[in-house]
Amino acid sequence: MKLVLSILLFLSFSNIPEIADIRKLYSSVVNSDTNAKEFAAKLADVTKEDNKTLYAYKGASIAILAKYKKEIHDKAKSFKEGAKMVEWAVASEPNTIEIRLIRLSIQEKAPKFLKYNANKKEDKNFLLDHYKEQSGTLKSYIKNFILQSKSFSTVEKQSIQ
Repeated sequence: MKLVLSILLFLSFSNIPEIADIRKLYSSVVNSDTNAKEFAAKLADVTKEDNKTLYAYKGASIAILAKYKKEIHDKAKSFKEGAKMVEWAVASEPNTIEIRLIRLSIQEKAPKFLKYNANKKEDKNFLLDHYKEQSGTLKSYIKNFILQSKSFSTVEKQSIQ
């Protein structure tokens, strides 16, 4: 009985954020150093053993923070570290649409010289192919991403309306 109570107390005090809260913050992290740091701080305790989608967001947060580093070497190192985490999440759960969305969003914003754009078409098609299977908040989140994304044509954007 004590073990069960201990586990419940540990889980209630866990620093793992709710995915809904992370989704709300994600769209604002690219535009602000402060938002990017706050976003990364919320994901600091997420590990590979936790939710893979949250782990992908953590990788995205590290890649995004690279934008705000001063030294080129630090920028590249941070971006590569974050991208590697996102790629691990995709490899772990290749059929999770939100992880694909995260990777596509990072690849869209990545400078061309980093050559992190090999999966843009694959992820875009994955989102379009599986969009109708989604429901509720996630479907709305994906729709909002597609509508603002430069990877999708006008026809593709209209197809999800």
